[in-house]
Amino acid sequence: MDQNDLLKKVRKIEIKTKALSHQIFAGEYHSAFKGRGMAFSEVREYQYGDDVRSMDWNVTARLRSPYIKVYEEERELTVLLMVDVSGSRFFGTVNELKRDLEAEIAAVLAFSASINNDKVGALFFSGKVEKFIPPKKGRSHLLRIISELLDFKPEDNGTDIGEAFRYLTNAIKKRSTVFLLSDMTDFDDNLHPRYEDALKIACNRHDISAINIYDPRERSIPDVGIVHVKDSETGEDSWVDTSSRNVRAAYSKWSSDAFNATRQVLNKYRIDTVNISTADDYVKELMTFFNKKG
Repeated sequence: MDQNDLLKKVRKIEIKTKALSHQIFAGEYHSAFKGRGMAFSEVREYQYGDDVRSMDWNVTARLRSPYIKVYEEERELTVLLMVDVSGSRFFGTVNELKRDLEAEIAAVLAFSASINNDKVGALFFSGKVEKFIPPKKGRSHLLRIISELLDFKPEDNGTDIGEAFRYLTNAIKKRSTVFLLSDMTDFDDNLHPRYEDALKIACNRHDISAINIYDPRERSIPDVGIVHVKDSETGEDSWVDTSSRNVRAAYSKWSSDAFNATRQVLNKYRIDTVNISTADDYVKELMTFFNKKG
């Protein structure tokens, strides 16, 4: 993408998503993701009814009087955008490419976090971890994330969500709010999500939400005769007779089975999930998602 075109697109996304974040999402975001952890604040003398599990035994011994630790909710979060930059994000048959929808949603989340005074970082992954941008604050930092996301050229076209989760577990020690933006297409030969083991470990350390971005044509194909198709991740191409009812039915069944397999794994580990199509109003979908979490 030409540098001037990129800057114009980044600016356009900033204006649109920043306004949405201020007017619509900030309150819902804060309610849904405000400090999930507790930070030590002070010690004070024990009062009748206090939880003895909060007793500070060192201070109690030193002052020879019972004291307890007082905690307060952590308001400042670390937010990480875990973004799928594999080849399939360049697909789109309705309003826009999945890449562009992904960038807008990432921007909304980033600006909503910024309004809440949270740090924001990003992890771009394909068949490997492509880039890690450590969490920081500031407009220029957020614009860098959006710009890179729009213009990023991965070295690998595949998808390995498990590798991204393993990197997350090792790189970010503090409990963080993590948004996984992906089409979630990462299965073994038995159509089981390959990332389950890595997800199991990561979700014990972080508050993970999944935003499944897809195009309607990935769920079903119309009868448009014989078409030439190419897998954007493997490079394999073939001719498909979409006029065949059996072909369309087989494709729809595979898509449905894949969606259900993904949903089962995410539900198993209580991962909050929202499915957003390139044909959807993502504002409405995200509002509903935030309200459910809140």
